[in-house]
Amino acid sequence: MSMFNPILSPPDIKAYLTKGERFIKWDDETSIASPVILRVDSKGYYLYWTFQSKEIEFVELTSIRDTRFGKYAKIPKSQKLREVFNLDFPENNFLAKTLCIVTGPDMVDLTFHNFVSYKENVGKDWATDILAIVKNPLLSNASRYSFYEKLHVKLTLQLNAEGKIPVRNIFQMFPADRKRVEQALNSCHLSKGKNDAINPEDFPESVYRTFLMQLCPRPEIDEIFTSYHSKAKPYMTKDHLTKFINQKQRDSRLNELLFPPAKQEQVQTLIEKYEPSAINKQRGQLSPEGMVWFLCGSENSIVSMDKLPVNQDMNQPLTHYFINSSHNTYLTAGQFSGVSSPEMYRQTLLSGCRCVELDCWKGKPPEEEPIITHGFTMTTEILFKDVIEAIAESAFKTSPYPVVLSFENHVDSAKQQAKMAEYCRTIFGEMLLTDVLDKYPLKPGCPVPSPNELMGKILIKNKKNQAFSSAEKKTQSGDSSSDQTHAQSSEHSENDTVEEASKEFEGEEVVENVDEEEKQIQSDEGTAGQEATAYEEMSSLVNYVQPVKFDTFEVSAQKNQSYVISSFVETKAYDLLTKFPVQFVQYNKRQMSRIYPKGTRMDSSNYMPQMFWNVGCQMVALNFQTMDLAMQQNMAVFEFNGGSGYILKHEFMRRADKQFDPFTVDRIDVVVANTLSITIISGQFLSDKSVKTYVEVELFGLPGDPKRKYKTKLTSSANSINPVWKEEPFVFEKILMPEIASLRVCAFEEGGKFIGHRIIPINVIRSGYHHMCLRSESNMPLTMPSLFVYVEVKDYIPDAWAELTHALSNPIKAFKAHEKASLKMNNKGSLADEKSNSPQSNGIGGSARASVKLVQNGPQEPETTNQDELQKQKSFLKLQKKHEKELKELERKLQKRREEILQKYSSAFSDLHTQLNKKSSRKGQKKKSLEDDYGSIWGAGEIPGKPDPKIVELKEKMEQELTRASEEFYENIWKRKEQQSTEQISKLLELAQERQTSELKFLKESTDR
Repeated sequence: MSMFNPILSPPDIKAYLTKGERFIKWDDETSIASPVILRVDSKGYYLYWTFQSKEIEFVELTSIRDTRFGKYAKIPKSQKLREVFNLDFPENNFLAKTLCIVTGPDMVDLTFHNFVSYKENVGKDWATDILAIVKNPLLSNASRYSFYEKLHVKLTLQLNAEGKIPVRNIFQMFPADRKRVEQALNSCHLSKGKNDAINPEDFPESVYRTFLMQLCPRPEIDEIFTSYHSKAKPYMTKDHLTKFINQKQRDSRLNELLFPPAKQEQVQTLIEKYEPSAINKQRGQLSPEGMVWFLCGSENSIVSMDKLPVNQDMNQPLTHYFINSSHNTYLTAGQFSGVSSPEMYRQTLLSGCRCVELDCWKGKPPEEEPIITHGFTMTTEILFKDVIEAIAESAFKTSPYPVVLSFENHVDSAKQQAKMAEYCRTIFGEMLLTDVLDKYPLKPGCPVPSPNELMGKILIKNKKNQAFSSAEKKTQSGDSSSDQTHAQSSEHSENDTVEEASKEFEGEEVVENVDEEEKQIQSDEGTAGQEATAYEEMSSLVNYVQPVKFDTFEVSAQKNQSYVISSFVETKAYDLLTKFPVQFVQYNKRQMSRIYPKGTRMDSSNYMPQMFWNVGCQMVALNFQTMDLAMQQNMAVFEFNGGSGYILKHEFMRRADKQFDPFTVDRIDVVVANTLSITIISGQFLSDKSVKTYVEVELFGLPGDPKRKYKTKLTSSANSINPVWKEEPFVFEKILMPEIASLRVCAFEEGGKFIGHRIIPINVIRSGYHHMCLRSESNMPLTMPSLFVYVEVKDYIPDAWAELTHALSNPIKAFKAHEKASLKMNNKGSLADEKSNSPQSNGIGGSARASVKLVQNGPQEPETTNQDELQKQKSFLKLQKKHEKELKELERKLQKRREEILQKYSSAFSDLHTQLNKKSSRKGQKKKSLEDDYGSIWGAGEIPGKPDPKIVELKEKMEQELTRASEEFYENIWKRKEQQSTEQISKLLELAQERQTSELKFLKESTDR
């Protein structure tokens, strides 16, 4: 991506929003209704309202999670307010005037700002246009300077009664070091007293920039500037800046024809944009301050802006995508006693989630309304109908792509299931996909539709009873057979549960006198395996997402049904991926799998999703109410591709003719591994206190990727405004599949208090110097904290291939270098001969000198060969094929050896885990997940937990054996590659020599004529 061609358009701030509109703001708790004027600032940073007393209240647009109007907005419950708005009169038009702005730091802690307009449909326009601004990806991925500008806008809006900026507000905005703020104000010739005020005309944007430069000087950028500008001249010319951009800010992997390097005419536009001095602009010169603002500008974003909107192929089958998925969506807190809320469905869908879960249970008489709750717990109940209405409102506000409703259906009443189906049909209307598309029949071997073909559709995932599949059955026979089917299915389900339990806990002591509720709570699967029979009405709604119980990978391959899906508790899925990783990947190419947290995660914690993405699992469901590291990674990954909730899997996870092993430790065929290095240079406004700080850098990816977590030293002084770290780069040498890996950079105060972080997929990171604006735990942009970093992403090249790579990229240069080396050796030989002969001799020594002189003064070699011509030679192609075959054979041997090791230790881990479960069940302790002990081998980061010593010992033995196998392989591959490199370079030189001899002969013959 070129920095000179903006990919995204800034938000459209319509004139009527900045002009303002009269509303009444009401609050149910205080029963107060106040006239206000509602506005959006011209830069699109704040929504604010002014009371009659001239008091102003602000809401950052980045904190807005939803806007609502009409029947979806809040309605006053206070009788006083109801009387004010005449709500008890049947002909009132209150709903046509409503506007509700929902804000909050996360999905649970929400604030509802309620307004009523004086005219109808005004609220609708405001809700629509404000949400369009909020959903613009540039709002949360703004440049560093935009965040500085945002602070200035707020200062100019918060004026006192005299229309001036209170100095107190500036102190409150930059609280870390008051003395430095006073000095910065003084240097700008502004008032610095606590009770003073500044005229807005004396504090324009140009003075504000000077104030920031005084408050937060940037010596580290001055060093960069010094290394590129002219000596003894305090500016960069266009030539210098062009050189800097092309050498440091440009991705070396970009094709120069598709992405041309920067030109001086383009660089001049940057100087005119960022240079504060008018004289320098005219001369095409950039000052050190201009360099600071250039590096803070939108052209130097750390993420590729072209990856933010929808940029992937959305015409692949659903099975080819990672799908943003939620578990027990209705809960706002813990799994045992948390509060259930329909609002969580809205917030989850608004965040881009495309698969939500509904745990449905039978309602109590007399209403017999189906409810949603967590069975056998103390969580509160909510009405099924309310949830369906919430989903209908919010399903496609953020993303137009299909939504899957994952039903865990415990409603054992045909009447209430019919009521559920009716709600789905009437409330969803045309959004509900009830009929199979003609192009995609439900037959073995046929794919499922794509996100584009299912756009705007809601799909139901519920048990499908095949007894009702024939539409020709009569209602009476269907009713009579349903009872029989229900009884058989219940018996079958019970037998399956007993059989599964007996397999998992065979040989364990059974704890007696434990009631059914405790068993459900303590099991990994929870209540997922206890669903009721699907009656005709609900069964008829199920089509492309039909849940079935998983048997084996072999049976699934034989059936070849892409429209069926199996759900796996995290422990079961982990067991499968460690024992059968290749088969699991193949399974996920054909059909979908859904992973969900084990039932013992009563605190609603999450497993790391990376391990299941590595085998291509589509629906990796997480507890969205818990913003832990796992959820942070999930939100960061699904932020891209338009926040659509769909991320296209890598080609190796989609193509049936390709085999992918996530445990691979060497290269993946046709996939170019990356090397990433990142230097943490400095920080800006990291804390509102004067404290020491440090930064951690971590990689998530495949098990074979570098997994080291780096950490900077603690800053030497308590400076949170502009701390500088002068340390070596952190290098992740070989990232096997960049498309599935992510980098996390996190800043902490001394003592470990979280400041802010950023998680970015490797394939969207741009090389160069960048300001990394940090995010909160819930992935919301923080205005103040940022890190200044230097990142370099390039193709990974093994040392053994480095010389050959250079030779292939420029064979003429390599040939000349070889010639020079040969001449140098000849020169040394000639000098040795001269010393061995007498000084007066004109024999051999004289001939040698003449020969060398002739070579040195001879005509230059004609540059007629190029890389393409050399590589197309049959002899060279034949040699390449031979070498590729040798390397593949070595890889095959390593693969076989590694699979033998993993199979051996997987069995050992399984046996040991069974033993540990026996002990923990006797003591009444909770089972411990395998991934708590050795999940980090999946590139999932450090997972909290105290591992059992036996598991640690077994893990170490496995790692040692794998390491030995890898070392032997690398030693063999190293020797073979060295040999191959020598052979290929020799072949290239031979071909180049032949071509040169031919050309020289032709030139000589031409000269003789």
